[in-house]
Amino acid sequence: VLATKAGVSRLRGTRETNVSRGSLVAALDTSLKRLRLDHIDLWQIHTWVDETPLEETLSAIDYAVSTGRAAYAGISNYTGWQSAQAATWQRAVPGRAPLASTQVEYSLLNRNAEAEVIPAAQALGLGVLPWSPLGRGILTGKYRTGTPADSRAASPHFSNFVGRYLTERTAHIVEAVARAAEGLEWSPLEVALSWV
Repeated sequence: VLATKAGVSRLRGTRETNVSRGSLVAALDTSLKRLRLDHIDLWQIHTWVDETPLEETLSAIDYAVSTGRAAYAGISNYTGWQSAQAATWQRAVPGRAPLASTQVEYSLLNRNAEAEVIPAAQALGLGVLPWSPLGRGILTGKYRTGTPADSRAASPHFSNFVGRYLTERTAHIVEAVARAAEGLEWSPLEVALSWV
């Protein structure tokens, strides 16, 4: 399954979000060109943006599916209520492309999705695609004794992203995963992915 997302870019060096119909369709076409394809299996809207009307964002999904650019569409990083609103909107009128999935950060280190997003997905029949199921790399066990020089936590670009999970609480979880891995004769990575 080939999937791509639109709505977040770093073209000018900083994170920019734009989920307007024009921006989303242009990003999809750019992805297709870069991939040298005429369609993808799953196209996802990367984030919710309060300033853009939801109907406009979702109209890009309808366009992508109706023109054959995407077989299915999904959302990413939406809260439970946002997921429910988007999925319900798409089901409200025949001919709209129904949402197939939601992508959300989910791992043994971040189980926030269990409160609202996963129940909403279950109620709405959406597939759940966990992003960062290895807890931003922490659950591999590579940070147990420090920060490797070649790791994302050591890079200026990703140090904050990974560093938020380098806490005493997560260290205890990683140690439990490592003990389970030893007992199973698996790697910590395999235990973390099996849990997800």
